Amino acid sequence: MDTQLLIKKFHEIFPVEGQEEVRIFFSPGRINLIGEHTDYNGGHVFPGAITYGTYGAVKKRDDQVIKLYSINFPDQGSIECSLNEMDYRKEHGWANYPKGVIRYIQDKYGLLKSGLDILIQGNIPNGAGLSSSASLEMLMGIMINEMFDLNMDRIELVKLGKKVENEFIGVNSGIMDQFAVGMGKADCGILLDCNTLKFEYAPLDLDGYDIVIMNTNKRRELADSKYNERRRECEKALSRLQTALDIHELGDLSEKEFEASKHLIADETLMKRARHAVYENQRTLKALHALRRGEMKTFGKLMNDSHHSLRDDYEVTGKELDTLVEAAWKHEGVLGARMTGAGFGGCAIAIVASDRVEDFIQRVGKEYLEKIGYKADFYVAKIGDGAKEITKEVV
Repeated sequence: MDTQLLIKKFHEIFPVEGQEEVRIFFSPGRINLIGEHTDYNGGHVFPGAITYGTYGAVKKRDDQVIKLYSINFPDQGSIECSLNEMDYRKEHGWANYPKGVIRYIQDKYGLLKSGLDILIQGNIPNGAGLSSSASLEMLMGIMINEMFDLNMDRIELVKLGKKVENEFIGVNSGIMDQFAVGMGKADCGILLDCNTLKFEYAPLDLDGYDIVIMNTNKRRELADSKYNERRRECEKALSRLQTALDIHELGDLSEKEFEASKHLIADETLMKRARHAVYENQRTLKALHALRRGEMKTFGKLMNDSHHSLRDDYEVTGKELDTLVEAAWKHEGVLGARMTGAGFGGCAIAIVASDRVEDFIQRVGKEYLEKIGYKADFYVAKIGDGAKEITKEVV
């Protein structure tokens, strides 16, 4: 994205006189290579930040007003609120995410010293399941931290972003999205233990292969989906296992331990949900080892197994995602493919031989259009850095 054009747009939206410092920040989206719906079950995930994301241009004001404008939602116009009125308001839509971040930062650090003019522009497909909300939350966290020299620890910002999602917005999600967005590193995946927040970077040597993101273009509204229902089902399954097992999370169990104790759940649906959480966690660890050994075919098979589990045991895929993934599996250049994100629409990813990407997009896109009736979008993704300031200029 051309930051000069962003600054030009900033001055169209927020006219100023004289020399004003405008600073530019970027916060990525994320994909999860493997390990889906494991984060809130105390398991591991293996996400990476991507080079698609959310940009923010910002300058300080001389009053206590926050003005927010998104180029992606021009119909909502400029949203204005006072620093001491950072309450959730349904009519503020997307702006509730920045408001929540400011609210919780002020709860800990006190009222900010001045208001801000903030222009937002993102190139993450909205509603695609690539964590546009976490991207916006971490963008605001980094922005406020740097603009006011708060010296907040990055993990603290990650936790704050999750708190906004859970308590301010009302989505009962885990910490993976904010962690990947906040802690991302170029050309590296992150093996994260969501129970302890211990993590390690793992170099992603995808020599000869590309990551292709496949967007179903079926909008998924996470807060209105069955996401919270799945979490409650896992909690019920865990509580039944805890009647005989000394465990804190489903992620504490090995496959063998789960199979020996699954009779305790005594409900077929709850057993399927728990089985996915346990087996998916183990797939994540196996995937890391496969990547470190350069065993890309093994990694691809684990991706495929992940999608089968998400489709059959966790039941979060649906016709659109299944159509994309099953079409991808047919293509000879594909090592593996699976849905990514919470599901219920959104995106899938495939690892595709670089010299076959163009043919892959054409063929998979054609089959999807024929079966679903509208187009899918495709993005060739790279793994990039986490949220950061990208430029500081006086204009």
